[in-house]
Amino acid sequence: MSKEPLFTTRPEIRGNFGVVASTHWIAAQAAMGVLERGGNAFDAAVTAGFVLQVVEPHLNGAGGDLPALIWDAKKQKMDVLCGQGPSPRAATLDAFSKLDLKLIPGSGLLAPCVPGAMDAWLLMLRDHGTISVAEALAPAIHYAGQGYPLVHRIVDTIATVTELFRDEWQTSAAIYLPHGNLPRPLQMFRNPALAAFYEKLAKIGSEAAGSRETKVDAVRKAWSEGFVAERIDRFCRETEAMDASGRRHRGLLTGADMAGWQASWEAPLTYDYKGWTVAKCGPWSQGPAFLQQLALLRYFDLDKMDPVGPDFVHVVAEATKLAFADREAWYGDPNAVAVPMQALLSDTYNAARAKLIGERASLELRPGNPDGGSAKLASVKADVGMAAGVGEPTVGNLDPVPNKRGAASGDTCHVDVIDRWGNMVAATPSGGWLQSSPVIPEFGFCLGTRAQMFWLEDGLPNSLRPGVRPRTTLSPSMVLKDGQPAMAFGTPGGDQQDQWSPQLFLKIAHHGLNLQEAIDNPAFHSEHFPSSFYPRKAKPGFLALEGRFPKATIEELRRRGHDVHVGGDWSEGRLCATAIEQTPEGTVLKAGANPRGMQGYAVGR
Repeated sequence: MSKEPLFTTRPEIRGNFGVVASTHWIAAQAAMGVLERGGNAFDAAVTAGFVLQVVEPHLNGAGGDLPALIWDAKKQKMDVLCGQGPSPRAATLDAFSKLDLKLIPGSGLLAPCVPGAMDAWLLMLRDHGTISVAEALAPAIHYAGQGYPLVHRIVDTIATVTELFRDEWQTSAAIYLPHGNLPRPLQMFRNPALAAFYEKLAKIGSEAAGSRETKVDAVRKAWSEGFVAERIDRFCRETEAMDASGRRHRGLLTGADMAGWQASWEAPLTYDYKGWTVAKCGPWSQGPAFLQQLALLRYFDLDKMDPVGPDFVHVVAEATKLAFADREAWYGDPNAVAVPMQALLSDTYNAARAKLIGERASLELRPGNPDGGSAKLASVKADVGMAAGVGEPTVGNLDPVPNKRGAASGDTCHVDVIDRWGNMVAATPSGGWLQSSPVIPEFGFCLGTRAQMFWLEDGLPNSLRPGVRPRTTLSPSMVLKDGQPAMAFGTPGGDQQDQWSPQLFLKIAHHGLNLQEAIDNPAFHSEHFPSSFYPRKAKPGFLALEGRFPKATIEELRRRGHDVHVGGDWSEGRLCATAIEQTPEGTVLKAGANPRGMQGYAVGR
């Protein structure tokens, strides 16, 4: 007999032609339109990525970052696309010491790294796509020029920085405060400067001589060495921007920094778990924390634990604390520091670490000592009075209080695509939020603030160094089953990304939930460890649960020592997911999207 399906907010999408899941319905439909016109998953993902820069400007932008995982069906190969740009050459510990700063401000012009998203999307299009730059940009040009509906959270975000825009960042006010006023929710909103910028890129690609690939490279060169890099260089040199420190600073990013970096392909980091192979980006992201949680949880019988029961929540939360403690102690750009990743994922190491998970909630940050190394944590303590958080807690927790220092929370986007040939993409663009830094007026977008993730303390794996990637929280996921592609998924949420994503996977792998059931199922997260975002606060023992958890679960977790905070019924996670399954009747493609926030959408046929 078939199992009775759980109640879900919407059906799991099923078909055999193509599926898309994204954090915004317009991006999902734009990607599906590409598939309908004969494009592949890579064409569709790139098109959706450009659309997300328009319709979710509080969550990402052209000046932001992008990691992605892809599966090339023809080559039967998975790759990581690294669109995380490095720190500027002028970004040194000494430079920040002279500014009398203990933390890199989470807003303004001191925190931008080399913006990597645009070059990464273009690299995906060049190497795996089939359409032109103009075709990929066409929907984004339409929505930026003709208008798109402002979701409520965009208006809420603008409201938090209205005073800052009016008093300090007038180039941002010119776009986001039309006629000096806060825009209305769901009004059709335009960004003509961004539309004109995209049109210029499209024209450069169309007029370049040579093959499709050469035309894409012409656009990439215009970005990294041409008019874009030149204007960003001048903007950072000439603009003094108020930031979260309460002071004005010029930027450190230069045209030479942009010319010296390009997006790149690299091998994924993988971990085998009960017949599944989970793939993540390397330790320049927090992605390996997902794998470390699996390496710990294999020593517990999760099959017998109710996913909304206290045993499951307790064990997973405690594994999360241990994995993220190691993130703090060991993760960094492997091009700059030695990361003992093999030891961190080894059976010997995790068998011993799993024994640390007892009946009571831990209130300590407990990194391990892989290969006999000595863990070192940052000694700098954030001044929690400096500013509200300016990172990616989740847009659902946005502080509505206006401020004048750019201390407004940001978040992230996500898109997954599978086409009829079996190609897959999982991409998590972020950064360059409208509240990150002042808009560059000719372009209609601003730079990101990813450098806030560096520590201004020497000797740590994630210490600030020139030309090094910050340890980003952006973390798409891909899974193989018995060596064949099975799932592509991810979520916004900063430090929560590799908490909500493992929960989705565990509920599928252990409890047999479908994509939509796993997305809709009540979720939770810990804030036990230092935040990746300014002002880097930690809340030992903090455990947030959605209000739909049973009262008995909540009470038992409190009895075990967790500092339980019960949020709204639909307050945790913004997951998207796609899947591919081989059945006796043929290939079935699946998709699901998050109902929280009323933006996410899955489409397919």
